[in-house]
Amino acid sequence: MKKIGFLSFGHWTPSPQSQTRTAADALLQSVELAVAAEELGADGAYFRVHHFARQLASPFPLLAAVGAKTSRIEIGTAVIDMRYENPLYMAEDAGAADLIAGGRLQLGISRGSPEQVIEGWRYFGYAPQEGESDADMARRHTGVLLEVLLGKGFAQPNPRPMFPNPPGLLRVEPHSEGLRERIWWGAATNATAEWAAKLGMNLQSSTLKFDEGGKPFHIQQAEQIRAFREAWKAAAHTREPRVSVSRSIFALVDDRDRAYFGGNQSGDHFGYIEADRLAVFGRSYAAEPDVLIEQLKGDEAIAEADTLLLTVPNQLGVDYNAHVIEAILTHVAPGLGWRWRV
Repeated sequence: MKKIGFLSFGHWTPSPQSQTRTAADALLQSVELAVAAEELGADGAYFRVHHFARQLASPFPLLAAVGAKTSRIEIGTAVIDMRYENPLYMAEDAGAADLIAGGRLQLGISRGSPEQVIEGWRYFGYAPQEGESDADMARRHTGVLLEVLLGKGFAQPNPRPMFPNPPGLLRVEPHSEGLRERIWWGAATNATAEWAAKLGMNLQSSTLKFDEGGKPFHIQQAEQIRAFREAWKAAAHTREPRVSVSRSIFALVDDRDRAYFGGNQSGDHFGYIEADRLAVFGRSYAAEPDVLIEQLKGDEAIAEADTLLLTVPNQLGVDYNAHVIEAILTHVAPGLGWRWRV
């Protein structure tokens, strides 16, 4: 059995071809889709975070709203760019969202990808320390967040507080027990996956990674996952880690699917998202269910992961995206042993 959720970038545009024309549309439809996905039996509702873009940007109000409207489905991010984050304020927001959701938050974080503006994190008030890169700064912020989420007191209390304090040093509140074990790192290389394992974070691997050998994407991603698990084992953590991969997968079961995605199969391709680093981008899948089942059987990284996140075309509307999720759950997943056949 495999957990299956969706991943939305929350794009919006005023174009008349879009059903998601405003930021309000993107947010409210995200909540509606999470509710629909839970009703369909999906396992996760995940959201991408991009700043300075017509996409989802501030995740915690959205996650809290989804948590309040649902009761079972995991809610999460994939991923939050830690270059932009105040880790203590983030711990407060994450703790509140997790408590509202009853402990269902799966928080994906990372160094982040190239953004819409140059060094956008500087506008948020953050800058690398002397000798640091922006990636180092993201990892430093992450280290603080992980420490704070343990719930240990560290702040000296005021001897004359406005309200009575518990004894000892104070921690960030609200604290949500267990959230520290539900932090995921979005890794684009084998080395960062191994680093995440050493720190006890779960692994998120998306539809691209930096090229490390020229092999097909799914093979490189499977190697990354195995490297992560080996590093986890070497670190002697006491729990089992989780691993998610993202894919664009569309089952062609009606005329709408064929109109939108028929003939839309794409192979892996190599390109640059940073000027000096070659990346490999994974293929999309779009075919009739029986063909999809055979194609997905050959995807080594999906086989290695316990969680699959389906990237959804959110601008096509809630109803159609619910259909996309349902088609995978009912027509494809049972044939791969990911779900019981109904």
